[in-house]
Amino acid sequence: MTKITTLDLSPFYRASIGVDRLFDRIVNQIDTAASTNYPPYNIVKTGENTIEIQVAVAGFSQGDLEVNFQDGQLIITGEKKTVPNPDHVYQHQGISARKFVRIWPLVEYMEVVDAIARDGILTVRLEHRLPEAMKPKAIAITYQS
Repeated sequence: MTKITTLDLSPFYRASIGVDRLFDRIVNQIDTAASTNYPPYNIVKTGENTIEIQVAVAGFSQGDLEVNFQDGQLIITGEKKTVPNPDHVYQHQGISARKFVRIWPLVEYMEVVDAIARDGILTVRLEHRLPEAMKPKAIAITYQS
């Protein structure tokens, strides 16, 4: 894993209050993006407030995958737990089933709706649900004479 060592963010930390978490997330995203691209995934906007993350998980069986939501992050983990058949000798093994961890930081009020694995694709549906108190509302004007 490559760490950013030449980027000095200290002037931003001194000039801003409360944004250190934002800078940490940006640096972490850069480090994570540079380190791996396995397994491949798609992010699809399916509606105004809904998103799907589709992860290619061919070769993983039931019990080999975990989807967790913790501290504002969606964490998908895969680890092959089934033992290969000793009678089979692979001439070529092109379907990779290596261990992986994929992490996506989610915005506030983003909720995981469900996770479905079908045809080698794990689909995690997310929905942005603002509380009623946060939604904009029109205030009626009362006119008095």
